[in-house]
Amino acid sequence: MEKDIMKRLIKTADKKEKAEFVFKNAKVVNVFTKEVETLDVGITAGKIAGLGSYEGKEEVEMEGRYLLPGFIDGHVHIESSMVSPSRFADVVVPKGVTTIVTDPHEIANVKGSEGIQYMLDDSEEGPLNAYFMLPSCVPATPFENAGAVLTAEDLRPFYQHPRVIGLAEVMDYPSVAGTSPDMMQKLTDAQRQLANIDGHGAGFDKHQVNLYRAAGITTDHECTTAEEAQDRVRRGMYVIIREGSAAKDLEALLPAVTEANSRRFLFCTDDKHLDALMEEGSIDASVRMAVKQGMDPLTAVQLATINAAECFGLTEKGAVAPGYDADLLIVDNLEKLTVEEVYQQGKIVAQHGNILGGETLQAPVPESLTHTVVIPELKDNTFEINANGKDTALCIDYIPNSIVTKKAEVKLPVKDCRFEASAEKDTMKLAVIERHKNTGNIGLGFIRGLAFKEGAFALTVAHDSHNIVTAGYRDEDMKIAVEKVHEMQGGLVLVKEGSVIASLSLSLAGLMSTGPAAEAVEDLITVEKGFAELGFTGSFNPLSALSFMCLPVIPSLKLTDLGYFDSEIEKHTSV
Repeated sequence: MEKDIMKRLIKTADKKEKAEFVFKNAKVVNVFTKEVETLDVGITAGKIAGLGSYEGKEEVEMEGRYLLPGFIDGHVHIESSMVSPSRFADVVVPKGVTTIVTDPHEIANVKGSEGIQYMLDDSEEGPLNAYFMLPSCVPATPFENAGAVLTAEDLRPFYQHPRVIGLAEVMDYPSVAGTSPDMMQKLTDAQRQLANIDGHGAGFDKHQVNLYRAAGITTDHECTTAEEAQDRVRRGMYVIIREGSAAKDLEALLPAVTEANSRRFLFCTDDKHLDALMEEGSIDASVRMAVKQGMDPLTAVQLATINAAECFGLTEKGAVAPGYDADLLIVDNLEKLTVEEVYQQGKIVAQHGNILGGETLQAPVPESLTHTVVIPELKDNTFEINANGKDTALCIDYIPNSIVTKKAEVKLPVKDCRFEASAEKDTMKLAVIERHKNTGNIGLGFIRGLAFKEGAFALTVAHDSHNIVTAGYRDEDMKIAVEKVHEMQGGLVLVKEGSVIASLSLSLAGLMSTGPAAEAVEDLITVEKGFAELGFTGSFNPLSALSFMCLPVIPSLKLTDLGYFDSEIEKHTSV
């Protein structure tokens, strides 16, 4: 804190000077003691000067409404919203999210350091505090091809940026366990900066948790059971409870939260699509859901605010208390939690679900970030899979609303010695096409459980290397979908009987729209309506589902541009 600001705060706290702004008779939620007190809150220079009885140059009568700290999303990939950081702010701030801890590893897998710098630049101004964790695993593993490679040396300069606070989700377990030189350098660089280190312990047992803690890794957002969450808390980790579009773990993890350990939990969205953010909300939705499931509202607010702030060392965020930033929310009910107004550093920035002051200014987008899809010409036989005299194929078995998968052997139709997809068995053909360096790599396989009756769809959002992924029943439809994605330089495409029926352009690194959020969500809704035309009957988001079928660090079977990868044996395997 600057000396002049400190002097002003002290004088305001001591009532020698009027506060610049006062909330009168507010029901203040105290996240330290889980109490609600009716008090005045005095604010000067964007910070809280005192609680009690204060006069201000400007005053707002709260009339019994609640005053909460702004919510903090403890782990989010902005790119998964499909809009740029500035547009993302316009969506989540009216929901009460005033601070995020973001990992730009999606765009980093496409454009490396240039992608990270764009995300920093585009989040510089505006109503959202965006803190960054540096992508630790670009590419996520050596078992696929991404658009970039980031070494410890590449990451080191970014630690000088004031909003870079740590090393993002370490998902390459073999490199940690094998003490690979570059991974060891990334970990020690973070520790020298006194920075945070996020984990990614999908499917970890207690032994593996021990290993990650020994490496200085302090968080995990990949728990899917209460037992897993308790194992991590007992070993000194923070557990980040995720409720996104593809992975929804909140309901399963809430039983792990007790009065004794609740300060070791926080909330995140991780990957959540734009329409879901607008309709359901962000961290506010997690708080509402937790309360509905029986969590005490004050505990839920704790998880959404001070727990996240303390986890990431944000010492001036997360509480309504003297010396803290005046990032505040007004709500009239702690159970329904409808956010009426949002304040950032004491200034109102959103009201009744709308951002104030117009759209946040977007940073210029370099041309190199809008031309990232490069693939060879597709042939009519590109997606053919030789049966080699067999009638049974290895298949990814999709689990609804989970990014963990199973392996299955599926008996499929064979025509002209080649496997065919089967709508009767809910088994689509699956392909991953390398799109960064025109290598010509195409991985082929099958996926069961996407709940479509016909057609095909393709997208460039394919975690984490973000190659093109397509699923379909007819090779012709898959080819048309991929060619349209190429033409748009990234995005989502649905095809039925040889015709494109819906699309969304994501020309910014193949991940994000360059236009306003309202336009992007309109196209996204059109795409989702198109699912019905393809006979979709699932109770999950198929775009999210497909986008995670390419992530080889998540058990058990995934498809990369090099073919199937079986995480249980840590190597590629054949259809």
